[in-house]
This record gives sequence, C-alpha cells and structure tokens, in this order.
Amino acid sequence: MGYGLVELRHNRSVHVASGVIRADGDSPLHERLSTIYTALQVVIDVHKPQAVAVEGVFSHKNARSALILGHARGVALLLAAQAGLGVHEYAPARVKKSVGAGGNDSKDAVQRMVERLLELKEPLERSDAYDALAVALCHVHQLRVPQGMGSKKSPALRFTAAQRRSSAESFLARLKPAVVRVAP
Repeated sequence: MGYGLVELRHNRSVHVASGVIRADGDSPLHERLSTIYTALQVVIDVHKPQAVAVEGVFSHKNARSALILGHARGVALLLAAQAGLGVHEYAPARVKKSVGAGGNDSKDAVQRMVERLLELKEPLERSDAYDALAVALCHVHQLRVPQGMGSKKSPALRFTAAQRRSSAESFLARLKPAVVRVAP
C-alpha cells in the first residue's frame, strides 16, 4: 500500500513524505490489515495531515484482489475517521488528469508527471508511492479551484485580482500541511 504527503507552500505543491507499507503476503488477512493499520497510524501521528484523499473504487479483473483491496481501503478510512480527518475520494481518471496524464496513459506517464510536478530528485521505491502522491496532488489541485469553477452545472465565477489574492491568502492561512493518500 502506498502513501504520499504533499504540502502546499506559496502556491506550490511540495513533496513531504511517501512510501510503501508492506505486509507479509503469506500472513493471514487480519494480520496484514493490522500491519497496514499500525503503519498508517504512525504516518498520521508523525505528519498530522489535514485531510485524507483516496482513489475511488475501480473495477478489478480479479474479484478476490478487489475484495482484499477493499479491506485495506477500509482500514485507511477507519484511521481517517478516528483521527477526525476529512476524506476526499477521486476517480482514477480524475487523478490521472489532475497530474497531466491522460485516462489511458500508463503508470509510467503518471510517475513522470509526479516527478516533474514535485521536482523529485530521487526515484521512489515503487509505483504505489507515485500513485499515492498523484492522489494527494489531485486533492491539492482541487483545493486551489474556487467552488463552482469548472462545474458544468454552475456558471463560471468572475473574480477581480484583489478578490483572488484575498481568497488565496485566506485559504493559505487556514491550510495545515500535508495530504495523505492511502490506496492499496
């Protein structure tokens, strides 16, 4: 399971932390879920995120794998609830689009865009960490869009330069660092 933390600094997304939680594949499911729970609890305790962003459920070719992914996702959602964190869910296609990759682009395209957007100096250990950072970036990008903008249901809002500056300053003053994405 990958996790990624992104902080918004001076209107720039900055990599804070990322990694992969490994559970022994030979262990019973409940022990693997316990490993994930403990590791994610440490991530939340150490980084004190403002919110949790997760990738939405997608269809999986293997029903058993999808079920196990659902269990791991449930652990992440439980931890977010226990920590009093808001949870934001984004469809996989929206996550790809938010980092500049197309819906049909490969994981490599997402990885390259995450590296570019976060100016990562060293490659990450696994694609799961890149995926986690992509979801965190998607959430941060969503926070930058004023309510109603880009929505087909509501007319475009118009802001003066002073209103945009005031809104951005107000938003940044309320923002606490870090977004955690946890997806199996």
